[in-house]
Amino acid sequence: MPDLRLIEVDFPIRPVSEESVREKNIRHGHISTLHIWWARRPLAASRTTALAALLPDDPHRREALLRLVRDLAPYEAVQGENPELEKARALIREAFGGRPPRVLDPFAGGGSIPLEALRLGCEVHALDYNPVAVLILKCVLEYPQRYAKPDSVSTLPLPVRERSSLLLFEEEGPDESPLLRAVRAWGAWVLEEARRELQPFYPPDPDGSVPVGYIWARTLPCQNPACGVEIPLMRQTWLAKKDNRKIALRLVPNRAARRVDAEIVEGRAISFDPEEGTVTRAHVRCPLCGGSIDDDATRRLFREGKAGQRMMAVVLHHPDRPGKRYRLPTARDLEAYRAAEQALEEKRRKLWEEWGMDPVPDEPTPIGGGPGAERAFSVHKYGLTRWGDLFNARQKLALLTFADKVRQAHAQMRSQSADPDFAKAVVTYLAFTVNKIADYCSTLCQWRNNLETVGHTFSRQALPMLWDYVEGNPVTGASGTAEGSLDWIVSVLAHLTHIPPVEGNNE
Repeated sequence: MPDLRLIEVDFPIRPVSEESVREKNIRHGHISTLHIWWARRPLAASRTTALAALLPDDPHRREALLRLVRDLAPYEAVQGENPELEKARALIREAFGGRPPRVLDPFAGGGSIPLEALRLGCEVHALDYNPVAVLILKCVLEYPQRYAKPDSVSTLPLPVRERSSLLLFEEEGPDESPLLRAVRAWGAWVLEEARRELQPFYPPDPDGSVPVGYIWARTLPCQNPACGVEIPLMRQTWLAKKDNRKIALRLVPNRAARRVDAEIVEGRAISFDPEEGTVTRAHVRCPLCGGSIDDDATRRLFREGKAGQRMMAVVLHHPDRPGKRYRLPTARDLEAYRAAEQALEEKRRKLWEEWGMDPVPDEPTPIGGGPGAERAFSVHKYGLTRWGDLFNARQKLALLTFADKVRQAHAQMRSQSADPDFAKAVVTYLAFTVNKIADYCSTLCQWRNNLETVGHTFSRQALPMLWDYVEGNPVTGASGTAEGSLDWIVSVLAHLTHIPPVEGNNE
């Protein structure tokens, strides 16, 4: 009778399942915060099934082995040194004649299974035919193993300290990974340089309050010939919707001036239903004349270029005061946005010459096939046919600025005689940071009024049309900003570089 593996005989399904579910709410240091991968396997399930598949069954110590599998299911059990984890590594080597077993994952995706095999001391080989997955695997498996040791590079390129007052680290001693140190340092440099360029386009209020978000509404002209007013398209008008805090935007028809005004009301002054906006499932209602635009006409008007946008409110935060406050946009806010539009054209021309291609992505957005996919990728039906159409002018300027600074960081590393592969590894993590910023910096981001934070683009696997959106300020410390994105990346890398290198994994 062939030797059976532990998983073929018994497995602690319930505790592993519970830890896999709990893991969905774990963020700090988890690889899910490195880059979106929709089909990512839970680390708890990947780790424990790999362990149970590698260990032979032994009836005399089966309960002890099952207890070990169960004890290694929690995410916290593999953070830092753990005697149980060392015990698992030793048992696996013992089962394979004192050598680390080779584990191959030919469809590795987001890297959960090979990462946990690596954590268990295996020699890991992972591949995938999706280029995004390959990039993720390099950052999860290859680079942290290759550059974990302090002596893994002969030259450690770092920005000049005097130019960076926002470095997010202090010297951590000789045992720190050079990759972690370089990503942290150059990430802070990119953030500071980008902030210096972009700050004028997000002007603070005279009292020091910083704009952390701008609420925009797309607009359409009323199709009633006797009206023609610009209709702000808003699915609802809540700004803050909490048990102890209610703030909403009231749309006020101004028939004398033939426009729709707005005012901010709070608490008991909300005498209307903010759940009722001006658009439902692409059916638009004019607040001034009561006329309507059906869904087919709405899509047609967007495709014909008749849609516009209007800044409806500004979200502010004062560094010395808790919470957020709201106000209507001022001429100064609109001037800052127009200045960003002009700066975008100048930067776009400059980078086009330097890069040899249009820096604003012009690839087509997905059309989708079938009823479900058409709803999931509905932006195409509204004339947003290129990826660049999913960002407003200031968002494009911000993303181009961050991308340009990452390229400059790479050039400076190479000028310091950095190893080309090491420099490539560093800027790959910086590119992931820019990617996270982009997720929170599109016209498909909702203002989450229940949390008063900026939502991100890919809350689900879709690009649905959004009538009103929030434009976040990427150079503040609020949610979805560059500083927060860098912190996520650094936290993951700090975790990955502490996994002991295994012979054969960094070849």
